[in-house]
Amino acid sequence: MVTNGSCLCGKIRYQYAGEPLVTALCHCVDCQKWTGSAFTSNVMVSRKDFKVVEGTPKSYDAIGDSGKINKHFFCGDCGSSLFTELEIMPESTYVKAGGLDGGASKLGNKVAVELYTKDRMPYLKPADGAQQLHALN
Repeated sequence: MVTNGSCLCGKIRYQYAGEPLVTALCHCVDCQKWTGSAFTSNVMVSRKDFKVVEGTPKSYDAIGDSGKINKHFFCGDCGSSLFTELEIMPESTYVKAGGLDGGASKLGNKVAVELYTKDRMPYLKPADGAQQLHALN
């Protein structure tokens, strides 16, 4: 199975093969600032199974709590958040679920884990059945 996605303007297209390794919501302050939202919805996939198939995304390096680089990729034209590569997890790519063709709703109710719950907005409740992690361990 191949899953496709893109930015809002369509100039950057990407895909990954297979099922996501995990689905995760991230409430960290960096994700909040990067997206202008309360959290990011992500599918973690194997980096070897992920590829950009059209266009060249821009990136921004942020230093995470670990002291390692979190590389955030986005479209330089429309600004869409696309995916993140964490230096502490070199085998994985966190794809922003909202950019998936057909929308993130096609993933169903499969949130496996919530990250950085210490930064979760107080008006949000934990996702049913999702593991709750205070930070990224």
